[in-house]
Amino acid sequence: MDKGNVWKFGDDIDTDAIIPGRYLTINDPKELARHVFEGVRPEFAPNVAKGDIIVASKNFGCGSSREHAPLALKGAGIRCVIAKSFARIFFRNAINIGLPVLECKEADRISEGDALKIDFKKGIIENETKKEKYQVVSMPEFILEIIGSGGLVQYTRALIKTQKRG
Repeated sequence: MDKGNVWKFGDDIDTDAIIPGRYLTINDPKELARHVFEGVRPEFAPNVAKGDIIVASKNFGCGSSREHAPLALKGAGIRCVIAKSFARIFFRNAINIGLPVLECKEADRISEGDALKIDFKKGIIENETKKEKYQVVSMPEFILEIIGSGGLVQYTRALIKTQKRG
């Protein structure tokens, strides 16, 4: 079970808020991480810790289709993003780079600073601070495998390597 502390966001967090457009020439996740949320929460990048969790309300990751947004979050050490709903392209980009994204209808019950434990296989979030449990929308096993491999490219490489041996 993975554990982390919560950074809370509201509705309609767009990709420009996650990583401003002026940094799109950067492709290094660690360098992008230095600028994540700098326009909307300047305290985020210097204070985020590896394993922390973002929790938002509706439509997280709306806006442009840039992969830089989930890449910046992964580079910052974000363990996963939990939201009531995601923009479809952000959701897919996050899976492609191996950043777990979980849809949870009860995301609004989670507060800034709460300590969460997440069981990705069972689809359960345990809020240790509030002593509550929440169910997430389950993902197919192959999506969990992509995330567990670190992203689609790594998953595909491992799959090809396995097929060559078999």
